[in-house]
Amino acid sequence: MLAKGICFVGTMAFMSGNVTAQTKMTPAKIDALKTELSKEIEANKKFSQEMVDMVFSFGELGFQETETSAYLTDILKKNGFAVEMGIAGMPTAWTAKWGSGKPIIAIGSDIDCIPKASQKPGVSYHDPIVEGAPGHGEGHNSGQPLNITAVLALKKVMEREKIPGTIMLWPGVAEEQLGSKAYYIRDGYFKDVDACIFTHVASNLGTSYGDPGMVGMISVKFSFEGQAAHAGGAPWRGKSALDAVELMNVGWNYHREHMEPSQRSHYVITDGGDQPNVVPSKAAVWYYFRERTYPKIMDMYKDGIRIAEGAAKMTETKMTYEVLGSAWPGHFNQPIAEAMYENIKAVGLPKWSEEDQILAKAAQKEVNSPIAEGSGLSTTLSPLGKPTAVPSGFSGGSDDIADISWNVPTIVLGYPSNIPGLPGHHWADAIAMATPIAHKGVTAGAKAEAMTLLDLFVKPDILKNAWTYFKDVQTKDTKYIPLVSATDKPAIYLNKRIMEEFRPQMKKFYYDPSKYATYMEQLGIKYPTVRDVKAPNVGK
Repeated sequence: MLAKGICFVGTMAFMSGNVTAQTKMTPAKIDALKTELSKEIEANKKFSQEMVDMVFSFGELGFQETETSAYLTDILKKNGFAVEMGIAGMPTAWTAKWGSGKPIIAIGSDIDCIPKASQKPGVSYHDPIVEGAPGHGEGHNSGQPLNITAVLALKKVMEREKIPGTIMLWPGVAEEQLGSKAYYIRDGYFKDVDACIFTHVASNLGTSYGDPGMVGMISVKFSFEGQAAHAGGAPWRGKSALDAVELMNVGWNYHREHMEPSQRSHYVITDGGDQPNVVPSKAAVWYYFRERTYPKIMDMYKDGIRIAEGAAKMTETKMTYEVLGSAWPGHFNQPIAEAMYENIKAVGLPKWSEEDQILAKAAQKEVNSPIAEGSGLSTTLSPLGKPTAVPSGFSGGSDDIADISWNVPTIVLGYPSNIPGLPGHHWADAIAMATPIAHKGVTAGAKAEAMTLLDLFVKPDILKNAWTYFKDVQTKDTKYIPLVSATDKPAIYLNKRIMEEFRPQMKKFYYDPSKYATYMEQLGIKYPTVRDVKAPNVGK
């Protein structure tokens, strides 16, 4: 059986339900416990490595993370967590809780991957495991292993020291579609939570507070229905749904000239008809509308509907639309970020080997990275990220952790499991994600997270100050209004066809830690494998 039965070293299936009062601790005691947590996590880096490699091998797209969720929740169940599956109407979504009483701290990370990003780990050039298949071309295979490693170490300490409180782990399902977190909020899964720590793969160890410059987004599919006809024999009898899609896209692209420079909008035609000799009776286009504020996002959304309605009128077709996902612009908590950063400084960056740096530099060269040539992996710790003035016209990426950040004091811990300067959402971003680079980054991140969680459970002033910042600074002038409605439903059908096509081939390559020490060993990869400069088309 693939390592589903693995248990964390030294943990017990024990519920701290009888604890009613918080244990008072001196600073020296807290420091001693942090040292213990760090040693425990270091001792269990093999456990972390197996989880990272296993989830990498599953390579599941959003809403289809069945193997990943089953594997991770099985580990949590075996370590005493109460698991609720299928939350918020998503089969692959879950919560896993341990402990009792307050505070309740939520710990999350994303689990989905990227289309067409299959890549052999440790190989610096494009070499897919399964050609055309999905893969972890961002690194979402590493965050939940980090969280599980951290909380199981913390659980051991909480049991022995009788520290009250509740740990709640949860996954970011379909983050690449921004498809889950707004529904978690809408359906009440965070209504009693006191704080949230979210982890996301990065190329350095760090965190930030305030507005990091994220943009919000609403994801909408516009579907048109017309009338089929013989495209050669009687096209005048048809009403082309594809014409409506193309006219909508033309209308929107002309509209761009009159939009503010901070907007970002992009689309793919998901259904363009069946074959050229049949006038398409059905067609669909999927849009992302991004902007810096809720009102501007909603203005774009309304403009999209208006232009789609115009396209439908021009083609005498029927138009419907469906929200597939959403995200607010982000804002993160200063007191928790400052507490986290003190622990980050205590942990520091991993010690990279010569092999790690060779792989990183080769990957950067392979994709013509814009960062300084030959810089490799980060060796200097990032400073604490602070809010800065966002330039007029700025725009960028989105993440639905922002919806949680506007409801609960939240921070994001970035941990150094990937290579700087890669394109993002690309096969190259999978190169490091089941190698010693990813494993070391997860261990470092788990130490910083476990230490910060301990602070949240034994230093009440941090949470008190976190909520003061949340109420008096973050939400003083900006109030959260959901971008999803009470009747919107998660688009759990997304990516189903792709996974049905590729999963049978991908299963042949699932990691088996009972036979192989690492996933690279199972795949027969020598670390690192880089391109032969004397024969550029050949690896070595």
